[in-house]
Amino acid sequence: MITRPPEARSPSLDQLLASKEIAITCGPGGVGKTTIAAAAAAMAACHHGGRVLVLTIDPARRLADALGLKGIGNTEHRIPAEMFTDAGVTPRGELWAAMLDTRASWDALIERHAPDRRTKEQILANPLYQNLAGRFVQSHDYIAAERLFEIHATGNYDLIVVDTPPNRHALDFLDAPKRMAEFFSSRLLRWLIVPYRSRLVNLASRPFYQVADRVLGTQFLADIAEFFILFQSMHEGFVERADSVVRLLADRRTTFIVVSTLESSPLEEAELFADELVRRRLNLGAIVLNRTLPEYLRDNRARVVAQALGERADQIAEGLPTDPAITAPLLREVAESFFNFSLVARREAEQRDELASSPDVVTSAPVFADDISNLAGLLTIGETIWG
Repeated sequence: MITRPPEARSPSLDQLLASKEIAITCGPGGVGKTTIAAAAAAMAACHHGGRVLVLTIDPARRLADALGLKGIGNTEHRIPAEMFTDAGVTPRGELWAAMLDTRASWDALIERHAPDRRTKEQILANPLYQNLAGRFVQSHDYIAAERLFEIHATGNYDLIVVDTPPNRHALDFLDAPKRMAEFFSSRLLRWLIVPYRSRLVNLASRPFYQVADRVLGTQFLADIAEFFILFQSMHEGFVERADSVVRLLADRRTTFIVVSTLESSPLEEAELFADELVRRRLNLGAIVLNRTLPEYLRDNRARVVAQALGERADQIAEGLPTDPAITAPLLREVAESFFNFSLVARREAEQRDELASSPDVVTSAPVFADDISNLAGLLTIGETIWG
C-alpha cells in the first residue's frame, strides 16, 4: 500500500469528521458500508451537533433499513428526535437522510440550467433523454456527483456523509464529472449533431450517416441529434459545474473513508482502492475494518482463564449439576475454541497494523450477533469506530 508522511493526521474518526464537510464512504460490496456510513453520521449528529446528512447514491435500498425507516427519497428527510430518545440518547444536532433518485435529480438539473422554458420542455420530452436519465449507468454516476455538489452548495449541512456503490462503481462516481465535460467537447458529439444543424452533409461523413440510417433508423438518429443539440445550449454550465465537482472532491474539506472486512478478497480490493485515492491526491481519511473479532480474544488475562478452563475441565465439571462425562469435554472444547479464535484475532491485529501507515485513521467494528436495523444499533456500532 502507498504510504504518506504522518504529519497532520487525526487520531480518531471523531476528530477527522469534526474537521470535514464531506465524508465519502467507499469499499467492496457486502462489507457493511451503508451501515458504517449511517453509524458515522449518527455519531456526528450526537457529538458534534449541527445538521448532518447521510446520502446514499447506491441504487440498492439499504439505508432506510439501517435507519429503521420505511423509505427515503431524493429529498432530505429528518430522522425524528424521538428515535434518538428511544435509543437513550439526546443528540446535540440533527440527523437527515436522502437516497439519490436518478431521474428526479436529472429533471431538477434540467429545470435549473435550461436557458429557457421551451428548451427545458423539449429536453424533458425527448425520447433519448427519458431513457438516458433513468437507465444509463454513467448518468447515475454524474448526477450523483452533481447532487452532492448541489446539496453542499446550499450550506444547509455541517457534514454530509456519502454512501457509495461498491468500489468499481465508486471510481465511476469519481470520474463521471470529468467524463461528462470531455463528452460535451468530443468529436463524436460534433459528428452526431452537425449534419442535423445543417442539411449539408460533406462527402466524408455521408457514408457514415447512410449506414447509420439503415441500421438505427432515421428517427433514432434524429432523436439523438435533437437531444444533444438541446444539451449544447447548456454546454458551458455543464462543463463549469463538472469542473467544480472535481475540485470539491479534491478539496481539503472532503475526506474518504474506505470500509472493508479482513477477509482476503475484500481487503485486497479495499487496499487497491485506497492506493488509487492516494495516487489521485484525494484525502484518504480513514479505513474502517468491519466485522472484526472482539478485543478480549487478544487479552492475556482471558487466555489464562481459557487455559485454566481446559486444564481443569474434569474438576470444574465435578462441581456442576450435570453429567461430568458430558460437561468436561464441552469445557475443553470451549477452551480450544477460544484459542483458535484468539489466533485469528491476533492475525487481524497484525493486518490492521500493516494498514496504519497510509490513512489518517484506522478503526474497527466487531461482529454483532444481530443485524443492525434501527438507530440504537447504529449508535452501538458507531461507538466502536468513533474513537
